[in-house]
Amino acid sequence: MSAIKNWALEGLRCAGVNAVAAGCVVLALSVVVETPLAAQSHQTSALPAQRASFPPPPDKPPQRGEIGLASWYGEKFHGRVSASGEVFDQNALTAAHPEFPFDTKVRVTSLHNGQSVVLRINDRGPYADERIIDVSRRAARELDFLEEGVAKVRVELVTLPD
Repeated sequence: MSAIKNWALEGLRCAGVNAVAAGCVVLALSVVVETPLAAQSHQTSALPAQRASFPPPPDKPPQRGEIGLASWYGEKFHGRVSASGEVFDQNALTAAHPEFPFDTKVRVTSLHNGQSVVLRINDRGPYADERIIDVSRRAARELDFLEEGVAKVRVELVTLPD
């Protein structure tokens, strides 16, 4: 990084540009070069302006099953950057949870029909009251609540990330 700064400063000095302008160019280069790519993606995503904030995930998430309402999200968010930094794919077996670390695998079981699916946590949510998990469109289809939009489920920890 310092080589880029030195190169920019030297080029500006040779061109006779004053020190204030040179500093502005170096600062701009520093921001572009030192900002991680994932953070740059977040800056350009079209996510809603206001989103609920969640506390940081606990060191050790709950081990037992959690029962509550699940909802699903899909087309509106398909292709957008998720909280983990990866692009959301409505056809993947993924979910949003407020506490589990990213890449945690959970089993979500419909209490209506007994169907279950293992999902990978890659986003934060849900952002609707009384919901405990948001699942991808594909997961909702496999749990058979795509039409209803909401289902009572049990969420159980399968594995934590490495």
